[in-house]
This record gives sequence, C-alpha cells and structure tokens, in this order.
Amino acid sequence: MKARILSSVILIAVILVALCAPVATPSRAVAQEKTIRIGMVNFTLCCAYFIGMSDAVKEEAAYYSNIELIVTDANGDAAKLTADVEDVLAQQVDGIIISGGPLEAAPAALDAIKAAGVPVVLVDRKLKGGDYTSWIGPDNYQIGVQDGQYIVDRLGGKGRLVVLRGGPADNSIGLDRTNGMLSVVEPSDIEVVTAPDFGGWSEDGGFTLMADMLAKYDKIDAVFCENDSMCLGAQKAIQDAGRSEEMFLVGVDGQKEALLQILNGTNYAATGLNNSDQIGRAAFHRLMAILAGAVPPKDTVLPSPLITIDNVARFYNPDSVF
Repeated sequence: MKARILSSVILIAVILVALCAPVATPSRAVAQEKTIRIGMVNFTLCCAYFIGMSDAVKEEAAYYSNIELIVTDANGDAAKLTADVEDVLAQQVDGIIISGGPLEAAPAALDAIKAAGVPVVLVDRKLKGGDYTSWIGPDNYQIGVQDGQYIVDRLGGKGRLVVLRGGPADNSIGLDRTNGMLSVVEPSDIEVVTAPDFGGWSEDGGFTLMADMLAKYDKIDAVFCENDSMCLGAQKAIQDAGRSEEMFLVGVDGQKEALLQILNGTNYAATGLNNSDQIGRAAFHRLMAILAGAVPPKDTVLPSPLITIDNVARFYNPDSVF
C-alpha cells in the first residue's frame, strides 16, 4: 500500500515538473549550491485539511538539506496574512506557497510578492485581486456534480437530502461544491433542505448542524457536506441518535478518516477526492521547478475522482498527513 502511494506521489511530481517548460539551466546549478528559503503562508490552520496541506509541504522540504521552510499561520485574519507575507519577504525567501483557505482575495499580499519579484504558488484557493505565478487545485464545481449524481442514482431521484455548508456565505469553494451538486439534484424529485447555519468546516460544526437537523426532521435519506470533516461530525451525530441505518453521507476532500469509514462499509458512502496531502506536495514540486528555471502553466486542475466502496482501497493511506 505504501509503495503504491509513494509511486503515485512520484508520478504526480514527475507530471507537474513535465508541465513546466525549462527555459534556462544556470539557475539549476545555483539552486544546488545555495540554501533555498521558502515561505509556507497559511491563512488558517484551523482544520485537518489545511494542516495536512502545510504538513505535506514540510515533509517534502525535509528531504532537502539546503531548503529552509518558514511556516506561518494567520489564524483566519486577512490583515495578518498580508503581514506574514511581508515578514517572509523580509527574510529574503526565494519563493512562497499560499494556502488561502476560505479567504477570497488578498490583493495587498499578492502585490507585495509581485513587487519583490518572488514566485508564488497558490494551493486550493485561487485568490482574487492580484497576480500569481501558478495555481494548483481542484475543480470544486465538478466535484459537486459527481457527488450529486451519486446521490440521485442511489436515491433513485426521490427522498430528502440535508445539505451542510462550511461558510461563510460568500465562500466560492463551498458555493461551487454545493451548486455543482444542486445542478444534478434539483431537477429530480429529491427534497433539498439546507441547514440554516454554517459548520465552519470542522467536525464539531458538522456535529452541531446535523444534531439540529435530526431534531427537525424525522426522516432523512442522505446528507451532503461541503467537506469531509463536517461529514465526520455529522456521522457521529447520526450515530448518537441511533439513525445510521436511515441515511448515507457524501462529502468532499478524501480525508483519510472519511476514507476509512467508506472502507469499513459504514453509512459514509462517498467523497470527491481533493486531498490536501497531494496538493501540498504538488505545490512544493511546482515551486521547486519554477526556482530551477521552468515556466509553469498558470493553472493546474488535479483529478478529483469520486471515491466509494468500489475503489476506496486505491486511495486510502493510513500514513497520509490528511
């Protein structure tokens, strides 16, 4: 299993490097001779997904004795994210990776990076209001579409579906996932009921939202969550209420705890792959290719297959950082 996962990671790295067109060789020699300083700037490390992204970069960087990684956490504060960017720039970093989380835009941060002439790779969140060197992430709308198709097929186009959102209301990642799902579900006869509050992308948030919906509805057939962490919390609330046989859950991300639930044949039925471990490692290798003199594609959408009991063994890795 570990060998298979390692082979997948190596293959992803090879593909990403191949996607970058080399333009010069002198920079490679320079890169091998000096200490390379990289900033891993996180808007938030609130949740397993974002922690996994940052940890994946840490693990990849640790393989190289001449790479110094500076990791920051803005704790969900946009102003602090900009300050963190300015701080790592002051430390003469060679490149920056930004995990924007639920943040929609960071123009001041991106402008400061551009002014410094430093390459920046965005992961997951494609920040608005500024330029960037390269972005790596998923097609969240399409993930929602495939989740929605699974729900419609399994329910036969009828039943009641509960939707749990991460928030805030303008979060384009969550909106894309839910809207993609609804594009398939709404034309059916499935009744969609959306929790009025947001779960904050966390297990605790998902538990609270689901407990409220269980109290409100005596019959629920399926649950869609904008991420796996909330779905794991919702699954616990459903179990505590003794209603696990009544409904199934569908999430997004491919978090290893969710994959284990699918593997074990529980009511956690499916998730769309958006693995932060994979994305973090891919971003590191993309930045290294850029620093070696390659010209990257502006945007790279990583594959996000639907994971169910039929294929989960191919994706589950208990040693993954996410």
